[in-house]
Amino acid sequence: MNRPRLRHVALVVQDSAAAAAFYRDTLQMEEFHQDPDGSRFLTDGYINLALIQQRLDGDVPAGFNHFGFEVPDISGVADRMTERGVARPVLRGGARPFAEYRAIDPEGNWFDLSEHGFLPPGLVE
Repeated sequence: MNRPRLRHVALVVQDSAAAAAFYRDTLQMEEFHQDPDGSRFLTDGYINLALIQQRLDGDVPAGFNHFGFEVPDISGVADRMTERGVARPVLRGGARPFAEYRAIDPEGNWFDLSEHGFLPPGLVE
């Protein structure tokens, strides 16, 4: 891989089970992960779709949330971001095997960075 590649899009949804069923049944996506909070992750084999379960006590509205890039070198991307005056990406917590870092663009849009990639085991290129 020579340059970063867009690998996932995340939506906040009101019913992650129903949303996942829709994408599985109508677009033949494969569900490969479910978080304890009910968030579900699907793939078409290249791009992943994260369906983040909206929380009643949360303040994140339903709809588009963030996107993610697979990069060959997070530190190089982070250096280029700070050279442009953007905050350095921060390590994300949690037990997901992808999306190691969270970043923000100059407009305030969130995006993830991963050196490990976003595809589930068995579908990794």
